[in-house]
Amino acid sequence: MKKILFEKGNFGGWDSLNDTIMGGSSTANCQNSKTGLVFRGNIVEKSGGFVSCRSPIYDPVLNLEEYKGFELRIDGQGRTFKFAVACQDEIFGLTEFIPGGLRWIKSFTTQKFGTSTIRIPYADLNPSIRANKVSFPFKFRSNKLKRIQLLHSKFGDSGELNEKFKPGSIKVLIKSISVF
Repeated sequence: MKKILFEKGNFGGWDSLNDTIMGGSSTANCQNSKTGLVFRGNIVEKSGGFVSCRSPIYDPVLNLEEYKGFELRIDGQGRTFKFAVACQDEIFGLTEFIPGGLRWIKSFTTQKFGTSTIRIPYADLNPSIRANKVSFPFKFRSNKLKRIQLLHSKFGDSGELNEKFKPGSIKVLIKSISVF
């Protein structure tokens, strides 16, 4: 069973978060369109090197525990992206006090042309804080989903460099995000 979370004109409330929050100068924005979420801008590697689009914060949180993972349909220009999920924690909200917050991430590479369909099982998501893997045994809470984010960054899952990172112009179309 598959459930569509976002597709075609229903990416309302998504916004961008770029490296300018840490002194970088990349610019990108997200635009809801009849074909999906258009993510475009310019990435500057110096002093940052990332652009992203993120959903609104869900209140109440989304309960997706009856599913096993996420499915994205994306025209991604052959780039490698990070898919990130924020969850409400069970530790008295302590992860909310971590600068940058705890995110559950998984990198994936897209086809250079056409639409890539990417499946990310919950079990493949790893806890991360600012592109650094976390070794503390946090548990992914599929019943406490707070926010979804898609990033193109010079850093991969564990802080290593993203070999498919491309500074300069970016234009990506996120056609849909579902759970399966």
